[in-house]
Amino acid sequence: MRELEYPFDGEQILKKSKKLKRALLEERSDFLEKRIAVLGGSTTHDIIRILELFLLQQGIRPTFYESEYGQYWQDVMFDNPTLDEFSPDLIFIHTSNRNVTAYPSMQDQEERVDELLAGQYEHFSGMWEKIAEKYRCPVIQNNFEYPFYRLLGNQEAVYLQGKISFLNRLNEKFYQYAREHENFYIHDINYLSAAYGLDRWSDPLYWHMYKYACCMQAIPAFAHNLSNIIKAVFGRNKKALVLDLDNTLWGGVVGDDGPENLEIGQETPMGQVYSEFQGYVKAQKEIGVMLTVNSKNEYDNAMAGLNHPDGIVKPEDFVAIRANWEPKSSNINEIARELNILPDSLVFVDDNPAEREIVRTQTAGVAAPEIGTPEQYIRVLDHGGFFEVTTLSEDDRKRSEMYRANRERAKQQENFTDYRAYLLSLEMKGIIRPFEAVYMARIAQLTNKSNQFNLTTRRYTQSDIEAFAADPGYITRYGKLVDKFGDNGVVSVVIGRIGTMEDVAVYRQGERLLSREAGDVLHLELWLMSCRVLKRDMEYAMMDSVAEACAECGVRTIMGYYYPTAKNAMVREFYAGMGFEKREETDTGVTIWRFDIPEDYQNKNSVISVES
Repeated sequence: MRELEYPFDGEQILKKSKKLKRALLEERSDFLEKRIAVLGGSTTHDIIRILELFLLQQGIRPTFYESEYGQYWQDVMFDNPTLDEFSPDLIFIHTSNRNVTAYPSMQDQEERVDELLAGQYEHFSGMWEKIAEKYRCPVIQNNFEYPFYRLLGNQEAVYLQGKISFLNRLNEKFYQYAREHENFYIHDINYLSAAYGLDRWSDPLYWHMYKYACCMQAIPAFAHNLSNIIKAVFGRNKKALVLDLDNTLWGGVVGDDGPENLEIGQETPMGQVYSEFQGYVKAQKEIGVMLTVNSKNEYDNAMAGLNHPDGIVKPEDFVAIRANWEPKSSNINEIARELNILPDSLVFVDDNPAEREIVRTQTAGVAAPEIGTPEQYIRVLDHGGFFEVTTLSEDDRKRSEMYRANRERAKQQENFTDYRAYLLSLEMKGIIRPFEAVYMARIAQLTNKSNQFNLTTRRYTQSDIEAFAADPGYITRYGKLVDKFGDNGVVSVVIGRIGTMEDVAVYRQGERLLSREAGDVLHLELWLMSCRVLKRDMEYAMMDSVAEACAECGVRTIMGYYYPTAKNAMVREFYAGMGFEKREETDTGVTIWRFDIPEDYQNKNSVISVES
């Protein structure tokens, strides 16, 4: 919905929130349902109202728990049956500098200031620890914005007694906690208030009249920024940039002006603008964003522009390049197919508003932001939050190299007429093991990102993954795949719960059992695989490992479940290929499959050398 895409009109969003909500609910039905607890140190009703819009825009339909005014700490630290019953998937703690209860005075010595700092930090850290112990869900915590006045003027950040100094030190303690604890994220309202304008953000009228931590007009910017973290936690980030070339990555038209006359580099102010943008684009690779090109150009002209001596991005920085005269919407679909991702994982960046509109209407789900003039490109993409970082794994950093290696594999396949011979030529090595601490974050990330090869599309937090790994009633497996072209990283995850055949009734409804009886049936709650290793027989290797684990713990039957979504039709008959027998299909398309493990089970994988 265009009204909710950055840059947006915050006042219109506030005025039309009910109308926008109705339209969002009518646009789609495949929402990810999440329970979000908002624990406020100030008034939160309007934040929740607008946050809901941005989350619906991201494909997440939230149900909210809202604390009473100022009861954020009490709701966690004391018995709260209502919050317990709500069982949040995520907790957001909305505090601000108004919730700091003890600032230093001018008479306080350094030791006293340190005591006050420790007391304020422990007030919050004790609450975070209680949440981790009791609710085991992700936490988003505001940091502290600067106060709207400076008693010490420009020395406010210098003297230990200054509020800005105190808040900076308190913020750093929050950041240190975030660095040391998984599933804990900072919502940076200090930056947000600065970007918005601190004088407007902190208008005292809104605090004293309504107990708002920021002015009413800033709430859409606040909610949008917060929604970016939430959608990233739940795997709704975009994955790739699709970039136009002429007047987007450089100034001028390479086919008309020639590469030597393009505006790029330090010779002109506008050339510097484009260089800065190219540097921003190239930096996206470091956080796992894939770069692609979609340009109406002769291929040779496009390559000449990308090889400009003053250019920062080069042809090797891109995992796919489409430079032709085909409709850009068609090229985008081709790029998505080549990368084995869905078009809704792409962000299309083009200076031409007509091209943006065509892509919006022809390729559902592709983001095509109104990027403005060249000096605005970075701000629009950055504030858009398409690639919000919550965790940064080694797989993220190497993603472009992984997809480039996939191209090499595809080229090699062209030289073979026998597919098995091709697979053997890859010299594949698999590592398949129960969940291990070093990969917990990546496993949780995969459960929230994988949509196409995902039989149940259940989503889990890292705390959930850790709980499964520690529970002897679960069989867990992750799979890594390496071949002669490179390391694909963790690409497959299986989670199975040991129970009885009577449990099928619960799984038929797509629910999870909270109680458990000992049994000899494994119910597969999750089976997913990254699409970048499709048709490499990794699924057979995973099946062999699960069957082996079942034999070790006396499980004789495996029950598989397929829950249809708009994106996972490719695995509708997956279990049939694994040798399962279909036992049931419901009116909603849910299918239930059974596999009785034979005494003489023969491994299905014959091309991957597996270390288990």
